[in-house]
Amino acid sequence: MIVSRIMTENPFTIEPSTSVTDAQALMRREKIHRLPVMDKRGALVGIVSEKDLLYASPSPASTLNVYEMTNLLSKLKVETVMTRKPLTANANDTIEDAARLMSDNNIGGLPVLNDAGKLVGIITESDIFRVFIDLFGIRKPGIRATFRIPERPGEIADLGKEIGEAGGNIVSLGTWPGNASDNSVCVIKVEGLSREAFLKAVEPSIIEVMDIRET
Repeated sequence: MIVSRIMTENPFTIEPSTSVTDAQALMRREKIHRLPVMDKRGALVGIVSEKDLLYASPSPASTLNVYEMTNLLSKLKVETVMTRKPLTANANDTIEDAARLMSDNNIGGLPVLNDAGKLVGIITESDIFRVFIDLFGIRKPGIRATFRIPERPGEIADLGKEIGEAGGNIVSLGTWPGNASDNSVCVIKVEGLSREAFLKAVEPSIIEVMDIRET
């Protein structure tokens, strides 16, 4: 799946000259946590997050009164607190590449550009979480199991064949490195089989049942 399938298209944006108070008001009204910052030519020049704006606000321990604090923030511009030259994703990037970029850089969202460099969307960690939920079929009932399986060509195909011949349907499947080079961990969700029938079907292809539950 690529970024353009799950991103928020045509995101709200602000200019560098937007006041911090106006940016905060827009985030509260639209229930969003970050805003791309565009110059007058429509080019992306930064991004500002809810946290950036919070850090720009005076401390609760400040001796300023409410009027003074509001007046101060109304004069403070987004350009003074935004992240300049932010990391971005391309609309045709895979979602796993976008997720890796966010994780490696400890950021919660990426502006999305098309091949011409135009802003077309924004992808956030919440979008990635929704994909994670869908990939693992969390909303579908079935048997969810974690197996240790041999690391060898055709192992997943054999596992699928055994489940299919028993009358089951694979809802989701994922693999991770095991505790040695000769095995992998497989997390699989299946519908259409009882727990007993499922285990009997896959027994020839697994090393160990690490966890199994009905969801």
